[in-house]
Amino acid sequence: METSKFNDQLLSFLQASPTPFHATKTMSDELRKAGFVELSENDNWIIEEGGKYFVTRNASSLIAFTTPTLDVSQTGWRMIGAHTDSPCLKLKPNAHVERFGYHQLGVEVYGGVLLHTWLDRDLSIAGRVTFKDNSGAVTSRLVDFKKPIAVVPNLAIHMNRGVNDGFSVNPQEEILPILCGVENTFELHALLVERLKKEHEGLDISHVLDFELSLYDTQAPALVGLHEEYICSARLDNLLSCFVGLQSLIDSDFQRPSLLICTDHEEIGSLSACGANGPFLDDVLRRLSPNPEQFVQAIQRSMLVSADNAHALHPNYANKHDKLHAPGINKGAVIKVNANQRYATNSETASVYRDIAAEENYDVQCFVVRSDMACGSTIGPITSGEIGVPTIDIGLPTFGMHSIRELAGSKDAFGLYKVLVRFTQRDALISRPA
Repeated sequence: METSKFNDQLLSFLQASPTPFHATKTMSDELRKAGFVELSENDNWIIEEGGKYFVTRNASSLIAFTTPTLDVSQTGWRMIGAHTDSPCLKLKPNAHVERFGYHQLGVEVYGGVLLHTWLDRDLSIAGRVTFKDNSGAVTSRLVDFKKPIAVVPNLAIHMNRGVNDGFSVNPQEEILPILCGVENTFELHALLVERLKKEHEGLDISHVLDFELSLYDTQAPALVGLHEEYICSARLDNLLSCFVGLQSLIDSDFQRPSLLICTDHEEIGSLSACGANGPFLDDVLRRLSPNPEQFVQAIQRSMLVSADNAHALHPNYANKHDKLHAPGINKGAVIKVNANQRYATNSETASVYRDIAAEENYDVQCFVVRSDMACGSTIGPITSGEIGVPTIDIGLPTFGMHSIRELAGSKDAFGLYKVLVRFTQRDALISRPA
């Protein structure tokens, strides 16, 4: 695969994935096309040697794996991890707000949102709707309105003269999107029923019971820059890594046990049934290695590449970086290191990754947060702490992380993809003295 084709597919994936539910569905569709068999957690699993499988939980998290051998206690797993969620605005249960002649939506802030970037954007709504059908069954479907149907207008500078001296957004009062004027009738559940029937032909709906809906920016992902050297899109953190991991697994040679895990709720701590701090990965691995001793052997012969975006050196805010650990865009993926284990990288896992990257002639950078600043974290330390797998945290250099629209390099994702394909093909990971 060439860089241009890879990036075209990446942009299509980003466009098709406005929520974790949609991202998981999109990945599931791609895995089916590649011959992976979907498993259900409700069923007994029959895993065959040489098989390719995937399973989802909550329709927002996914694990896919290959089984060239069933004795993973001797081979270990080549694992790639990412997360499906991104900071956003989510509709409250009683979302309809009528104020001063306008129908608006009450929203809750999900994750560490850069709130001001949501102002003056063309917003749509997507997510999961749960309903009762006329037979009495409770079921769910995804919806995506796609077109812009909401906006949060800024306040004119004439009424906020000090705005350029310092600006904050009150999430309870000042970030409510406007849908339409009160001269128009608006009822949210009726709107959702109409949308469900439009997207899912022949659907039998009695009434909507509940929903998990998010707002998102309708501006399409794009290659930008004078020479198209950047990818600009919503949700690069962390759908960028999901896509790279997915393509790496699909394009592996299927000769060594490999696994992709993409979990929800990373942006709020990962503690959920389908988050990295929940039992999803452990549940799957123990079904594949039910013998406790062989399970531990498999984990200790494995390695996890936890892929999440990294902070690139911003030329307008260079003092926010340690100058010796300041990654550049389109200069390679970043190994993330933190002495206090906010990242799970250690010298052995970093060395394995460096060695693989060198085989692909792919540059490696390093990020360490300034010693006078707090450090973020990822699924890496959580997963490593849950199951004990040796882990490295890496990421693609990004500007504007947690903005409604982020910026990454158009060369970096393809380079990481090639390294991760080679990672899935590697025989020896970390050698231990006898």
